[in-house]
Amino acid sequence: MNKILKGVLLAGGTGSRLNPLTQITNKHLLPVYDKPMVHYALETLRAVGIVDVLLVSGRGHAGHFLDLLGSGKEFGLRLSYEVQEEAGGIAQALGLAKDFSRGQNIAVILGDNIFMRSDELRDGIAGFADAQRGARLFLKRVPDASRFGVAEIQRENIVSIEEKPKNPKSDLAVTGFYAYDASVFDIIKTLQPSGRGELEITDVNNHYIQNGIMTHRIIEGEWTDAGTFDSLLRASCLVAEQKTS
Repeated sequence: MNKILKGVLLAGGTGSRLNPLTQITNKHLLPVYDKPMVHYALETLRAVGIVDVLLVSGRGHAGHFLDLLGSGKEFGLRLSYEVQEEAGGIAQALGLAKDFSRGQNIAVILGDNIFMRSDELRDGIAGFADAQRGARLFLKRVPDASRFGVAEIQRENIVSIEEKPKNPKSDLAVTGFYAYDASVFDIIKTLQPSGRGELEITDVNNHYIQNGIMTHRIIEGEWTDAGTFDSLLRASCLVAEQKTS
């Protein structure tokens, strides 16, 4: 019997790069064109066929997400909520989804990522719910790779990911959409905090790479994060352009 992936939406963090906008609210509640940012991540999860979603947010604004999104019925989803007590990194936030996953493979999306073509993601995770082991990343060629985790490819395989390198080894940014097997939670337990005191998702991804069980897909559709003023503006422009074209 084919299983259906569960989804995890990570919407924590301090959003410090968007101060002063984030002094009184979570960045994922800021508007992208005509909707709150978090709406786009939820719509992406539903479009790829995911119904059960856990939203992880920081302590200060968890109630705001609940007020805005409720049960998730508006999106055709069943929403659950978890609170990240402190900003300890993406991997730490993902670790809070262990009970929710119940030993199943999961898809993860960062709440500040805007994907303009969900079909590429849907095709890319087709069958992953039944995968015995491994992880899958979605990469995008970008002109400013040093802002992101950057994948180095050799013979069509990812051999490493470097976080925000000054001299990127490729133009392939790791987007904020991932698929993991259930062992991801055991991997997270082994991580040590990085220099900025956080558990890094790049360390999780490199663990899968080192064990030879990471696959990837390069997406062609428009994609952006929305965690800086420039990228937040770009996200709004992309959405506006799609809606008016």
